[in-house]
Amino acid sequence: MRLIIAAIALVATLTATHAQQLTVRESKFSVKETLDRLATELGKRGMKVAARVDHAAGAKAVGMDMPATEVVMFGNPKLGTPLMLSAPAIGIELPMKMIAWQDKAGKVWIGYAPPSALKERYRITDRDELFKTMTGALDSLAKAASGQ
Repeated sequence: MRLIIAAIALVATLTATHAQQLTVRESKFSVKETLDRLATELGKRGMKVAARVDHAAGAKAVGMDMPATEVVMFGNPKLGTPLMLSAPAIGIELPMKMIAWQDKAGKVWIGYAPPSALKERYRITDRDELFKTMTGALDSLAKAASGQ
């Protein structure tokens, strides 16, 4: 009986741990334009793009095709540093990222990991206001990038 309970607990933990939860919005623009708009908005807010990864270009380089898919990594040390002071391992999630992709129907989406998921994953209990600020900022950035 203990073995069954332990197995159920393990499956539940693995499922929660490996499930990628994203906050997603439909964009009115192409993948490139959506993330160009994101980069512009980040600049207006004094944040810097740390990297931009074009997954479709990477696929093409190895002879594969995939719909447009790009990731922008960006950060704000004023927000990220306190999180890393609370839980250094959260640094693997930082800088923050937003992904834009085109689905099979031709629609473009922008998504990001919600701060609440990071708070839970790293068990940070002393930065509620910071997570609230991050949530508002990411939502606002996604709206601006997607034209909503």
